[in-house]
Amino acid sequence: MTQTIETQSDLINGLYREGANIADTKAPDVPLRDRWEERKFRARLVNPANRRKLHIIIVGTGLAGASAAATLGEAGYNVSAFFYQDSPRRAHSIAAQGGINAAKNYKNDNDSVFRLFYDTVKGGDYRSREDNVYRLAEVSANIIDQAVAQGVPFAREYGGLLDNRSFGGVQVSRTFYARGQTGQQLLLGAYQALERQVAAGTVTTHRRHEMLELVVVDGRARGIIARDMVTGAIETHLADVVVLATGGYGNVFYLSTNAMGSNVTATWRAHRKGAFFGNPCYTQIHPTCIPVSGDYQSKLTLMSESLRNDGRIWVPKKKGDDRDPRQIPEDERDYYLERKYPAFGNLVPRDIASRAAKQVCDEGYGVGPKVDGVSRGVYLDFAEAIQRMGRAAVSAKYGNLFDMYERITGDNPYEVPMRIYPAVHYTMGGLWVDYDLQSSIPGLFVAGEANFSDHGANRLGASALMQGLSDGYFVLPNTINDYLADGPFEKVPADHPAVVEAVTSVRERIKYFLTNNGSRSVDSFHKELGHIMWEYCGMERSEEGLKKAIELIRALREEFWRDVKVLGTNEELNQALERAGRVADFLELGELMCIDALHRRESCGGHFRAESQTEDGEALRHDDEFAYVAAWEWAGGDQAPVLHKETLVYENIEMKQRSYK
Repeated sequence: MTQTIETQSDLINGLYREGANIADTKAPDVPLRDRWEERKFRARLVNPANRRKLHIIIVGTGLAGASAAATLGEAGYNVSAFFYQDSPRRAHSIAAQGGINAAKNYKNDNDSVFRLFYDTVKGGDYRSREDNVYRLAEVSANIIDQAVAQGVPFAREYGGLLDNRSFGGVQVSRTFYARGQTGQQLLLGAYQALERQVAAGTVTTHRRHEMLELVVVDGRARGIIARDMVTGAIETHLADVVVLATGGYGNVFYLSTNAMGSNVTATWRAHRKGAFFGNPCYTQIHPTCIPVSGDYQSKLTLMSESLRNDGRIWVPKKKGDDRDPRQIPEDERDYYLERKYPAFGNLVPRDIASRAAKQVCDEGYGVGPKVDGVSRGVYLDFAEAIQRMGRAAVSAKYGNLFDMYERITGDNPYEVPMRIYPAVHYTMGGLWVDYDLQSSIPGLFVAGEANFSDHGANRLGASALMQGLSDGYFVLPNTINDYLADGPFEKVPADHPAVVEAVTSVRERIKYFLTNNGSRSVDSFHKELGHIMWEYCGMERSEEGLKKAIELIRALREEFWRDVKVLGTNEELNQALERAGRVADFLELGELMCIDALHRRESCGGHFRAESQTEDGEALRHDDEFAYVAAWEWAGGDQAPVLHKETLVYENIEMKQRSYK
């Protein structure tokens, strides 16, 4: 009853208002194992001759976008692919290190499609759709076959079979990998498939272009407004359907493991045009990152979760123990994950490992230099693995990661334990989509990390690459045809009022940034926003802190529009101008994230509310009140966002409090 009253209080205070409930109506009402095949059969087809008359815009060429563009181009559609990098090979997917999951059961350790499905739903703390997750597990094996056929150099065992390793949140070995550069190798496979279609003439690429607005005509997505980042030209591109595959929004925190250019603008502009935003507060904190070293930093570096297979995580049992870790005896070390979670040990899911690290550091057991009076680091130690396997074997599995760590920190992890600490990594929230990956705007499809669909409140390691390639190679090409079967659609003229309005809004926004002549740089605002988000909407949230964050963000956003200064002109390469638009969107997104986190008065996965925890500090869900997807609708600049709830129904998995002990 208390929570109901508090929720009503938030509504009264005007932070948000509730709208009608929503549901995904695309998943067939058949047994779970038959739904994907049934949906593919029921979906209408487009004959090859008609495909040549249809035009698809795809924004983003990471794993989801590149694989979708390649597959749809090969199917005979006309595809235009847009990306802000100078090459698709530089998409942020390249940074993924550890591996990609698939239910192949090569290790004969009782893995299966259902176990991968179960692990993913449980790992997401029972806040994802059964339909989507089962499909993801079902097509996972196909991804590996596709990648091998493309020549992706997965690690192999002595006998020639593909090797597997384990990852957090599971007790089987199902993760395929290419040393510590799996994302790069998979992206090269998708890239060569994409370039094959470029050569064939079915795909046209637009490099160094950033989408700044979505064109919606008569309620349907029909194109984008993009800026040529080299010349500054504002271009209109129209099509029959638009696909967003633009990644996540972790850079709202300023410091994250994301590439510096990663942003939310494409999906946020779509949100402002009517696309619901699902579960924005669900962000993932990765437990194995190199700790912050100073205020000068602009990003953080990820150490692959695969290191937790053989590395052991510990802190000294004595507070403030600053001895060389090699001089601390075994009986004076606390292997706290192994102590607290004996069944999973160092392989607990990311959210649990991250909170555990924060807890021991907050209690004074952290190691390394102090930041704000606290040592924020724990040891990731490979001494036992080197003794057991030999240095050569460890190097074969993790050598490039060890080299990267040494270049950044100056410490040799073969000799001295790594120091790690949690950092913002992935975002489970994103645009709401149905089973077909279509958003609430007809004709707007969303793939990969840009949608919310598969990971609930926490993503298991090695599932990001799986989702991106699943969406791009296998799901989207089998669902977008159902929408395109109504085409070709009537051509939209460039002088259509909706197009003119979109172009005008982009030009006016750019003009404002360049003529405002304030006194503060864009980066200073971004850094301040990031501090607010990390402090109040980061690893732990509370009602008091979230309400304070909303006030601070609103004040900061008002100051941003009043006092931001952007040098240079539009008709040139102008990174300050690019960042200004992105930070403006982050400021709006940040407020929605805090509102979403405030309204969800439970702890689940990566969303940890201080008021909702068990006696031993674990996340405590409230399934009777919050077993739903929070899909937020933009209501206008001065209006409170509208919350639409999609009830989560579990027919094949029992919802229960997670335990990895």
